[in-house]
Amino acid sequence: MPVTALELLAPARNKDIGIAAIDCGADAVYIAGPSFGAREAAGNSFEDIAALTAYAHRFGVKIYLTLNTIIYDNELEEARRCVYRAAEAGCDALIVQDLSLLKMDIPQIELHASTQCNIRTAEQARWLASLGFRRLVLARELSLTRIREIADAVPGCGIECFVHGALCVSYSGQCYLSQYLAGRSANRGCCIQACRSRYDVKDGSGNVLLRDKAVLSLKDLSLTDRLLQLADAGASSFKIEGRLKNISYVRNIVRAYSDALNRAVSESGGKYSRRSWGSPSGGFTPHPEATFNRGYTRYFIDGTRGKWNSGEYSKGIGEPVGEVSRINGETMVIRPFNGISTPLSNGDGLCFISAKGKVTGMRADKVQGDTVVFSQTEGAAPAPGTRIYRSYNHSLEKALENNPPTRLIPAEIRMVHKNSGRYMLNAAAACGTSASVEFSAEPARNLDKAAAGLRSSLSRRSGIFTFTLAELPADGSLPFLSPSTANALRRDLAAGLEPAPPAPDMRGSIPFDRLDRSAITPPAQRNQLNCANSLSKSVYEAVGIEPEPAFETDPSLPVELMRCKYCIRYELGRCPKQRPGEKAEPLHLFNNGRRLKAVFDCALCEMAIVPDGDTAPATV
Repeated sequence: MPVTALELLAPARNKDIGIAAIDCGADAVYIAGPSFGAREAAGNSFEDIAALTAYAHRFGVKIYLTLNTIIYDNELEEARRCVYRAAEAGCDALIVQDLSLLKMDIPQIELHASTQCNIRTAEQARWLASLGFRRLVLARELSLTRIREIADAVPGCGIECFVHGALCVSYSGQCYLSQYLAGRSANRGCCIQACRSRYDVKDGSGNVLLRDKAVLSLKDLSLTDRLLQLADAGASSFKIEGRLKNISYVRNIVRAYSDALNRAVSESGGKYSRRSWGSPSGGFTPHPEATFNRGYTRYFIDGTRGKWNSGEYSKGIGEPVGEVSRINGETMVIRPFNGISTPLSNGDGLCFISAKGKVTGMRADKVQGDTVVFSQTEGAAPAPGTRIYRSYNHSLEKALENNPPTRLIPAEIRMVHKNSGRYMLNAAAACGTSASVEFSAEPARNLDKAAAGLRSSLSRRSGIFTFTLAELPADGSLPFLSPSTANALRRDLAAGLEPAPPAPDMRGSIPFDRLDRSAITPPAQRNQLNCANSLSKSVYEAVGIEPEPAFETDPSLPVELMRCKYCIRYELGRCPKQRPGEKAEPLHLFNNGRRLKAVFDCALCEMAIVPDGDTAPATV
């Protein structure tokens, strides 16, 4: 039975975070170059990316450059140069949204279709696979059943699924709310995150249903317990969101998911393996519940709806740790919840939600058991019965900073006695490399003591390898080795085991002009194609589609500002399926004088956000 290699794909805002992700068990890292990445505040120099790829390739870890914004005509040459620089820096693939790259003269490099390509149907998957994309990054809203349908529709094409992190309320690539409100395009990496803002919600008669609530803000995704099911459905890459997150977040979440993926591989009965070499050794214990989150959800993975709104979590309030049992001034006794990540400690950041729905912060100045002396900058103190959250876990953050793991590749040593006084050490590493070193030594007089000493001195770490002495000479002859000699021999073996830089992958995506046109499957999607340049337009025209301009280039176009699997009516208990006789009439959202309308497509069980009234789109 062939073994499928599974990949944990981690985000990196910069080189140091990328290295931390690798050390914590990532099989691949995605990172932006200086421009064209869909996170404006996460750019990097190609010198840093080259240093990251050099480190990554020692462990067989892949580096993917995010070049996933839409591109304007006057930027095409700059984008082409970025592709060349990425190839020169050793990047293994590009994650792209704009189809113009298919028409460019670029190096032979693997192309992955970004989730910004709105990949949520088998038809859209076939279209992108027929264009030569080697991997498809699926929409976050899909069920296991739909993922399997897509994987079956594109055999031989890699399938990547998000498994953790922030959820956009709109289907990715189909959100124009930020552009509409502020002239800052999500498809250009400049999203203002209007979905995390607070709105009043009214019905058609003007009745206020909700006041000042983050009604478009979703909880964060967490699928640690579904990795094996995702693999069985056809996914081979599991993606963690978070290219704007800090190093402690990435360390904590990557280590937790690496452990979970190892369990999935172990439970698969040999069906799956990990894609890279080596694993984290030592270091902190991960606690994903204690790191930034807005509450966790499995979203639509089971094909059923749940309560997905983040409530008061739109900015993240942390892990629930207990509730107040008594309070006296600035001293409170907390009744702790079972299973919290770590006990409360001095320096923890705490918060609670007031009766008016406001998140109020506190600092734990002194903790003795369940008693906390706290300081608070504003607002009334929490009353008995109030739930307390920990937004900053001081002891965990210190462990993440000061006790990171070390990534090591296992290697076995076998000792051979060649002739009188001459020995050879043969080492084979899990990365597939081998090395040998010969040495001369006096024979040991006490064989039992010598064998124990050799196992102790050679079964250690050198460089990125952790050695195990697996076999001694068959003839029973053992050398006497001093600790310094054993250390030198181990270092020589480690140097010889270092993997060579990978050769360029000549199986990169095929340029559009060399594709078999008869094999191209036209897309089912015909509008909101985000076509912003002449090269992208020519790709669509080659299959008989005249694409409309991207909304960013012509804001007068009538577009849905968002299309969502999430539904405000369902969250309010006003879905016609929940309340027979209820009509799915539009709802109206108000924020700072701006008006939006939520309309409901019950046939598809989806919600769309559209302009409401005569509000004009923002201009830049």
